[in-house]
Amino acid sequence: MNEKRLLELPKTGIWLNAAPATLQELRGCPVALAFVNGASIWSMQRLAEVTGWQARNPGRLQLVVVQVPRFEFEREPQQALKLLRRQGISAPIVLDAQWDAWRAFDVQSWPTLVLLDAYGVERERLVGGGAGGDTERVLNALCDGVAQPLDDEAYGAREINPEPRLPLRFPAGLAVAEERLYVADTGNHRILECNHAGRVLRQFGLGSADLINGGVGEAAFNRPQGLALVRDVLYVADTGNHALRRINLSSGQVDTLCGTGRVGDPRAGVLAQPWDSPLNHPADVAVADNQVHIAMAGDNHIWSYDLGTRELRWRSGAGSVEVRDGSGHLAAFAQPTSVVAVQQTLYVCDSLGSAIRSVQLRNDLVQTLVGQGPWESGNVDGPRLNARLQFPMAIAKGPDSPMLWIADSGNGTLRTLRLGGGDLATVNLPRRLHGPCALGLAAGAIWIAETDAHSVLRFDPLSGELSDVPIEG
Repeated sequence: MNEKRLLELPKTGIWLNAAPATLQELRGCPVALAFVNGASIWSMQRLAEVTGWQARNPGRLQLVVVQVPRFEFEREPQQALKLLRRQGISAPIVLDAQWDAWRAFDVQSWPTLVLLDAYGVERERLVGGGAGGDTERVLNALCDGVAQPLDDEAYGAREINPEPRLPLRFPAGLAVAEERLYVADTGNHRILECNHAGRVLRQFGLGSADLINGGVGEAAFNRPQGLALVRDVLYVADTGNHALRRINLSSGQVDTLCGTGRVGDPRAGVLAQPWDSPLNHPADVAVADNQVHIAMAGDNHIWSYDLGTRELRWRSGAGSVEVRDGSGHLAAFAQPTSVVAVQQTLYVCDSLGSAIRSVQLRNDLVQTLVGQGPWESGNVDGPRLNARLQFPMAIAKGPDSPMLWIADSGNGTLRTLRLGGGDLATVNLPRRLHGPCALGLAAGAIWIAETDAHSVLRFDPLSGELSDVPIEG
């Protein structure tokens, strides 16, 4: 028997949300060890496939998530836990802060799924994102012949110290008008329309993860994130449904512009029906020239959907995880998660690249404003060549200001970049932010989705006051 396949998880691992256990203690039930990185869309997709299989086959498989940090902030247990819980992960999580388990199991890349049978012997491993059918196949084979558990054994131990029950759950999208505040309440699968004081006026989405069109009280979303408001229409990056959605604010009607409800490779061209093309983790949207520009985090591309012709177009990005400038498809992004359109320029927040990019919409030329590459991150102000960000998640810009605002999520800070050659600077806030993932500008204020704290904040740049927006929906 191959001795390597009976290795244990190193004792240096920190169990984040469950009582510590050994692989020997878990014998008797097949185990899936998922070596992932919480910042990676592709890791989260593989986990979603495993947890989906578990939901259809309760009690037949024990999933253990091994979180291996890419960024420095992920070495901190609470931040690592929040990063995974944003994605709805509740399985036992082990923080492999020093990469000891990674080396012990000879893992080479994220995500890697190591499958152990009931005797603790490795039977197979899946490396990379792959296709969902691969996950289904290997888990069916691993658990073939495993007896169905009794009802009271079908569900694993409950999480230790679960997230508190609050009105919001990991909000990750904002759109702000002069009198209205729209919040993508991501973990609760809904969009809230509020006044600036936080009073909820309407809710779009039933609160259950589904893809349903219809009016208020009928429609459903799945982990919606980015929002873009144009007059009386709110465009939604419905990330969990891999779809582009639209809310008519006058009537409350929700419809789907593009997407099938399942992840897939987008197909360029005119779409006769919304389901003629899948999308791949749309994270944010921006509107310019009657087109919805989409930050497609799952395939590292920027796509555009023409509202008149219904044409879906691949604008820029080669698909590889890089920070590389160039024209159109010659350029490369590293998990773009936020976009803002100003006149003929699209600004892009490239999260895994810890970079801010620009795309000229006239010719699709991509340039890097700040950032050196997927493995270059930090917390440094100053000239662009020396400045560093760490896993930024959102950007915002007013129409008349040269200032670009950045939610530097990994550093828990609000940063600014003066366009036209200016420096990167950190805004002096009264306290550190907890995983900010969305920004909005309106009414003389910066609105911040403090995602890991399940809250929305309002920052007054003139007075320096940072206040909570008490949303009680």
